[in-house]
Amino acid sequence: MSDPESKPERTTGPEQAAVDQSPVNVPAPTGHEVRQVGERHGMFGASGSGDTSGYGGLRTAIAYPGNARRPYGGWYDEVADALEAALASEGVEHALEGVVIHRGELTLHVRRNDLLAVMRQLRDQPALRFELCTGVSGVHYPEDHGRELHAVYHLCSMTHNRRLRVETTAPDADPHVPSTVSVYPALDWHERETWDMFGLIFDGHPALTRILMPDDWPGHPQRKEYPLGGIPVEYKGGSVPPPDQRRSYS
Repeated sequence: MSDPESKPERTTGPEQAAVDQSPVNVPAPTGHEVRQVGERHGMFGASGSGDTSGYGGLRTAIAYPGNARRPYGGWYDEVADALEAALASEGVEHALEGVVIHRGELTLHVRRNDLLAVMRQLRDQPALRFELCTGVSGVHYPEDHGRELHAVYHLCSMTHNRRLRVETTAPDADPHVPSTVSVYPALDWHERETWDMFGLIFDGHPALTRILMPDDWPGHPQRKEYPLGGIPVEYKGGSVPPPDQRRSYS
């Protein structure tokens, strides 16, 4: 006869706490190492607009999660051990600049000169087998001096059912990173788009040409310093001026 005072073990379902169902949505833990690179003023980055909301007085630190410390927990240690051993055998044991575990996600920060060696080991080592790279994204952090341009690669291991990120950086003054098309051929057009939008030059790419903007387009539209003014739009032989040049009726 069961004890009427005993409670059934919690299982996944509507009765389970929301943070248990989706642990990735738990707020980031406090007390961990962070790296502050600047401060954001206001809510939306706008200035000179006569803000009466009070948001213009906000001051928010621009901070990045710091490096994690061993033991990482779970399969993260297995991946780190296998990768470090493989890189040491290649003579590039200093390729990793840091390992970040934030909100349940693993990111490997890699020196750009060693990016190809790291990607090859992640793909080929039996204990790793990250066979699929789903894309490379560009990010522009103007406050991260000497590391303003970031290239972020999203890898998936179908063998081990794992996902991680690889991130490398380049300064504005030297926006070059190695192309990884020789390791993950599907990144051909992804690298073209990242160059088109952010100006990151992927050395060794087979045909680094624009993919979204016209060939003669000036600049790279997703960089933070790119002007936000509009451009004229042609439609059925007519031209509509950009919003910041239209006549005001107020």
